[in-house]
Amino acid sequence: MANLLERLKNISTPIISDAIEKFDVRPRSEGYMDSSIRCIFPENGAMVGYAYTGKIIAELPKIPGERSINIRDLWENVRKSTTPTILVVQDMDQHPKRGCAWGDYIVSIFKSLGCIGTVTNGNVRDVDEVGKMGFHMFASNIVVGHAYIRYVEMGTPVRVGGVVVNPGDLIHADKHGVLVIPDKIPLEELLNVVEKILESERKVIEYCSNTPSPDFDEICRLDNEHGMRKFL
Repeated sequence: MANLLERLKNISTPIISDAIEKFDVRPRSEGYMDSSIRCIFPENGAMVGYAYTGKIIAELPKIPGERSINIRDLWENVRKSTTPTILVVQDMDQHPKRGCAWGDYIVSIFKSLGCIGTVTNGNVRDVDEVGKMGFHMFASNIVVGHAYIRYVEMGTPVRVGGVVVNPGDLIHADKHGVLVIPDKIPLEELLNVVEKILESERKVIEYCSNTPSPDFDEICRLDNEHGMRKFL
């Protein structure tokens, strides 16, 4: 499995998305997060790992009797989760623009527990320091303060960037965005389709780049040579 994950890291997220479409296991408009979730460190390349999930609130102070998650319990659950772990965090505030669950201090802790990155509709900070750690961050914004941040749920389904993510979901993300790989698709088969798509694209791109007046029939033939057609 580790070898398969390493191979996935060498492929762009859009190509993985194209390959998933060929299995017809979900609508083509689903499974990838919208543009509200942006890659903070595109230079880190692709992030591939398994989701552990949580929900936070931050804008208002904790009230008497409010239940929240003990941070040590969260750390313990992350340590027990499938690695490499990606912590996917839904900010539950009505306007998730104030709080921040991710800075260099907390990243150093989660990184030591096997966490390689985070995906959140909330905010992040300390980007210079975190950038040096090689930790992946996908978030809506960068912010100064952490406000009254606390976790109110962990290990439950979350919705981030328009996508529902469950604990254990396999995530592929790069500078283009964040994608959930359906567990119905065997990774070996997915990678085989990826290779066919890349070869088909290479031939079409090469032909168009070297042909002053390309023949449309030839473009379509090359496009469908491996059964990976995009246009017809």
